[in-house]
Amino acid sequence: MDPTIQDASALIIDCNATSRSLMSAQLRDLGVGTVRQTPRVKDARVMLEHQTFDIVLCDYHFDASDSSGQDLLDELRREGLLPYATVFVMVTSEATYAKVAEAAEAALDAYLVKPYTSASLAERLASARQRKRVLKEIFEAIEAQDFETAANLCMARFEAKDRYWLYAARIGAELLLRLKRFGDAKVLYEAIIAAKTVPWARLGVARTEVASGNLQGARRTLENLIGELPDYADSHDLMGHVQMEQGELREALKTYQTAATLTPGCLLRLQRCGSLGFYAGERAEALKMLERAMSQGLRSKLFDMLSVVLIGLMRFDNKDHKGFKYAHDALIATLERTPGSIRLQRFDLVFRGLAFLLERRVGQALVVAREFTEHAGSGSFDLEAASLLTALWLRLSSQEVELDEMMPVLRELGMRHCATKASTEILVAMTEGHAGAAEQFRDCHQQVFSVAETAMRHSMRGSARTAVELLIQQGERTRNAKLIDMAGLVLKRHAEKIDGAQALAEQIEVLHGRYVKPMTGAPGKARATGGVALRAAAPAGAETA
Repeated sequence: MDPTIQDASALIIDCNATSRSLMSAQLRDLGVGTVRQTPRVKDARVMLEHQTFDIVLCDYHFDASDSSGQDLLDELRREGLLPYATVFVMVTSEATYAKVAEAAEAALDAYLVKPYTSASLAERLASARQRKRVLKEIFEAIEAQDFETAANLCMARFEAKDRYWLYAARIGAELLLRLKRFGDAKVLYEAIIAAKTVPWARLGVARTEVASGNLQGARRTLENLIGELPDYADSHDLMGHVQMEQGELREALKTYQTAATLTPGCLLRLQRCGSLGFYAGERAEALKMLERAMSQGLRSKLFDMLSVVLIGLMRFDNKDHKGFKYAHDALIATLERTPGSIRLQRFDLVFRGLAFLLERRVGQALVVAREFTEHAGSGSFDLEAASLLTALWLRLSSQEVELDEMMPVLRELGMRHCATKASTEILVAMTEGHAGAAEQFRDCHQQVFSVAETAMRHSMRGSARTAVELLIQQGERTRNAKLIDMAGLVLKRHAEKIDGAQALAEQIEVLHGRYVKPMTGAPGKARATGGVALRAAAPAGAETA
């Protein structure tokens, strides 16, 4: 074992006290300086979110728990909450190829099959820690958020077929997807498949197809993968995302329900299914899943407070005053811990407006709705905020009061946020059967599509400048991210033929910075509900939580 082992910290996750004691003794014999233990996945998740460990020994199976060690690892990796430098060792008594291979592929560090010897543990740890040292430059670049450098280091190791190139290839592929270098990412994933056919590499190919806009290609890849490996939950996640992007809410819900059934203890999948069930109109099932997620993970960084707001809406609709107050109290407690969060402040506006309606104080509720509406012009006012503002106005309109101002407000929201079929269906779902509002949102989507279509016709007929100017004008008027992005793409393609291209580029850059927020991949990143990004990441220095 390397001499730095005495400075290492380790976490043991196992529901069996005897096993924990044995593993703790083995680690201390190997020289590990600090060893902590926990019997529950729920507690381990919180510990790993708030503290960095050099080594994690995690049992695969937990009695009386829906979560497995695999579920925990998948969540932490997917959300970027487990540093690459941490050695994660899966311990399993299920010596079947499928389980062991799944653990090895996801962890990429080591696995142990019970019963094992101290020598086996030492060998696995020494090998994994050696790999971490060889790839140290890559991990340091990732920790410094210098993803370009980290990706290039991975590519160089892959191209030279240097030591641990396959391991570096997977890390590199993930980074390249983040950097939108889709072609390079696909090369790495396909090389991994050629070296050893593994499901996560084939899933990676599908992810590159999704990221580059080839939804049909991704769907074919995923259909084949799901057909061969129906129990691979991550492929169902991505298929649900594709179905959502194509506006198929109910099909996406079925797909996500399959993923949640395969991993019943996964907090993120519980919330995703519950949220999508809400939008698809299956409210009873949605409430059950979201409240289960709330009871399991309210303290976790993986818990999204949007779940609490949706619970509040459903409790309001059921006239459940007690359940509504419980949800609101949970939000207030979180808001007290992060008082500067604009996002949580907006959630509180929804609760306050609904609370006034429960008390039949419609005038005060209207004041709150107008206050929330004032936020709609800001750059951080995303699809999530638009959907909740829609929900509040629609519940106000059901109070037998005339609200002439509601439809103009919803129209502005629609022109800005009905950029895709998926986002349009989310807003339609929030209209609660109000035919006029639903029709207006669909009309907004058609208008946005018509502007884009007109611009493309100008571009194809040789009037690229006219196309760009139209998209800039309409993008500024509507604040629609799709039109602003499209203006940039058309200008980039035809810049050499357009007089004053630089001035147009500057206009687009201003609009892009104001209304088109990049999605981040770091902890605290913008969440996606049902495969649709409802939140925009905050501008640098802003706090939206």
